[in-house]
Amino acid sequence: MKNKLLRLFKNKNFLFSLLFVLIAAISIVLIIWMSQDFSLGEFFTYIKTASPEWIIASVLSMVLFIVFEGLALTVICRGFGYKTKLSGGFIYSAADIYFSAVTPSATGGQPASAYFMVKDGISGVMTTAALLLNLFLYTVSVLAIGIICFIFKFDIFLSYGLTPKIFIIAGFICQLVLALFLFMLLINRKLLHRICRSFIHILCKIRIFKNEDERQQRLDAYMDSYRKSIKIIIRHKKVIWLAFLMNLLQRSAQIAVSVFVYMATIGSSLSDAVTVWFLQAYTVLGANTVPVPGGVGIYDYITINGFCSIMTKAQAVHLDLLARSLSFYFCIFICGFSILIRYIWLRKKSHKAKIRNDK
Repeated sequence: MKNKLLRLFKNKNFLFSLLFVLIAAISIVLIIWMSQDFSLGEFFTYIKTASPEWIIASVLSMVLFIVFEGLALTVICRGFGYKTKLSGGFIYSAADIYFSAVTPSATGGQPASAYFMVKDGISGVMTTAALLLNLFLYTVSVLAIGIICFIFKFDIFLSYGLTPKIFIIAGFICQLVLALFLFMLLINRKLLHRICRSFIHILCKIRIFKNEDERQQRLDAYMDSYRKSIKIIIRHKKVIWLAFLMNLLQRSAQIAVSVFVYMATIGSSLSDAVTVWFLQAYTVLGANTVPVPGGVGIYDYITINGFCSIMTKAQAVHLDLLARSLSFYFCIFICGFSILIRYIWLRKKSHKAKIRNDK
């Protein structure tokens, strides 16, 4: 079954890439559509007049978005007793970000990370526990940023139109429900066990899996190991808090990309930069309403609506387009290139090992 999944994964690579290009095209068209007087010449002028120093800062902030998730996974894996390298954590993060962006409903991130984690010698049980814990902490970090926004900058929320407000509130509720669900999966082994048993039963019914009894027995043994893994990490509260901090910094770094782009183009004061940060933080909440890769459409709609409260419509569109290009599209390119290099390296390593065994 493992070989079948790997073949399916490889066969879909082209479709994933095609989907990403389609998502990028739709996103750009939507941004331009939001400003009927958009001029490509004016946008290029906007880029040319940008401060190189602040643009570099925005690129570094985007890279930190990848790095901080990698640090969170590294911290968690080391908490389980694995000597995970920082470079390995970066690849796990890059795989998660890339495949979350190019797969429907962002479903491919965790499996892609798991592939590289298992290749690095981390057991399947530990990989599952680590990724589930990190996903929970990631969701909690989004909620924490949302709470900070509502407490300290509720006036910014009030400045939005009715539709963006609905998206933001709905996004917060969705993240809260997801966090509670993930928490239950972490502490309630029986709930996760029942869900997995149901999935196996369904997959066997539609003949994707065979030998249901044997697979259910393997699941029982797997869940027993999972329970022990969760107990190990729960005892290391410092690990959990440190991983949560890394996730919080990850979200903050992504939000900061727009702030640096703003300072590179039209920004003039620190107070304005702070306002842009909170506007983008609210966008992150609203974009989580619908599980669309990259929050295409919703993200840009909320962003431009918010930016229009402190700048002109043209400036808002230009800022969103440039910041989005760096924080999403360029980020995906870096992640995709990184995992491609790692995948080629793993293939060569496997080939050399096979040659040695044959000898």
